[in-house]
Amino acid sequence: MILYIHGVLDDAHVNAISDKARSEPDAFADGRKTAGWHAKTVKNNEQAQGAAAQAVSEMVRKTLLAHPVFKAAAVPKQFVKILLSRYQPGMAYGTHVDDALMGGVRTDLSFTLFLADPDSYDGGALIVEGNEGDTEVKLPAGSLVLYPTTTLHRVEPVTRGERLAIVGWVRSYVRSHEEREILFDLENTIAALREAKADRAILDRLFKVRANLIRKWADD
Repeated sequence: MILYIHGVLDDAHVNAISDKARSEPDAFADGRKTAGWHAKTVKNNEQAQGAAAQAVSEMVRKTLLAHPVFKAAAVPKQFVKILLSRYQPGMAYGTHVDDALMGGVRTDLSFTLFLADPDSYDGGALIVEGNEGDTEVKLPAGSLVLYPTTTLHRVEPVTRGERLAIVGWVRSYVRSHEEREILFDLENTIAALREAKADRAILDRLFKVRANLIRKWADD
């Protein structure tokens, strides 16, 4: 499941993150330093470093943990890593799969939170490969795409402007993509029924189903 979540950050937060990332001298370094041995051969971007980068990472972590749609879809146990990446003209990230383990922790889901207006740069689309073809993703600033870490994906070359984005990896309480999708559908159904002021007895049964499925599938 590839999920788009719009409006995760408003314009003020997008600008605050961008300003924070650039607030230190030498704020960005060669992104190949954080890539696995295979990805290093196709990775050409920059990543923020230092105290400002850490502050941005923590801000995004707190924002996502408070976002109901992200929580329902990811069932996050741990943010394995969060990075701020920058692509300038000529930079790209060739086809690769993200590491299964980062620092000894399993990665289940990847996300990209876009920080640059799509009209401000050319190229730079995220391409997620699948059995039914490629999915091209280039979202408005403040919007996020969440997708399984198991996929092959790439970032197309930037030919104009600057592509700024947060990328991150999540370990989920629920390892299986199929089981997470079932729980996400159930969560959306419960939300719709609550909005429609459904009978409490119906909701209680669904709460029971949700709790018992999590109990059955959760990897704690």
